[in-house]
Amino acid sequence: MTESSSIKWRQLANELRTKIQDGTYPPGSTLPQLKAFSLELGIHHETVRAAYKELEREGLVRTIQRKGSVVLEPPVRRRITRGVTVTRDPARGYVFPAASRPDEPWQVHGQPFRKVVPAPGEVTDQFEVEPGSEVLRRRRVTSPAGEPPFQLVDTWLSPEAVQSAPRVAEPSPGPGGYLDRLEEAGHGPIEWDETSRIRMPDREEAKLLEIAVSIPVLETTIVGTSALTGKPVEVTIRVIPGDRVELAGKLQRGDSAQWPVDPVEPPESAT
Repeated sequence: MTESSSIKWRQLANELRTKIQDGTYPPGSTLPQLKAFSLELGIHHETVRAAYKELEREGLVRTIQRKGSVVLEPPVRRRITRGVTVTRDPARGYVFPAASRPDEPWQVHGQPFRKVVPAPGEVTDQFEVEPGSEVLRRRRVTSPAGEPPFQLVDTWLSPEAVQSAPRVAEPSPGPGGYLDRLEEAGHGPIEWDETSRIRMPDREEAKLLEIAVSIPVLETTIVGTSALTGKPVEVTIRVIPGDRVELAGKLQRGDSAQWPVDPVEPPESAT
């Protein structure tokens, strides 16, 4: 791409970005079709394509097959204070550290479903099964009420867990969900470990979360270990768009940092 064409697509991207921000192209609307727009502007269609790709990289639009470049809802950033305490609600069961207060209403997008599918390596490693083995996955997409999809949640249940507690594979596992069924089957009390990382989404995740594939995601993985076998029986992976969340925590002073503090004494070699 020549310098002049580069300037053109950047100028076009700036103009379209302004129109998205001022509401000329509101969320849910579609940018003009590429070829027709290029003819209207009298520029090469690759210049328009480059401008659209830039807006997609910025997370302003998402390309949808047979529809075009769709303008996305501006992200609502939520601050999460990640604790390590699991609580229990008599009406719901276990409550894990989450992106909301316990009484905040949330909604499910689409229909939650379960299916036996090939599991990713991080899951097969935990369950000590062959790479690519098929494992039961329970999948749902949720968000605070009235907001776009906030998180994609996949819960993987080990073959042993399904065998010992068959109700975890049913459409509705019953009050308390799959965790209560696992513990009732003898796996309680389950212990959990959590890890977090930042990565890029795959196309299916981006589609379900209604984000561009260029937007990084926060992935948290909780591994539940059986008290009966000492092995993982469930792995829950949450995927949250990176532009919709920030993690917060209060720092604590250690014993050596209690105030008032002693003046810093440089080493003798520095004097």
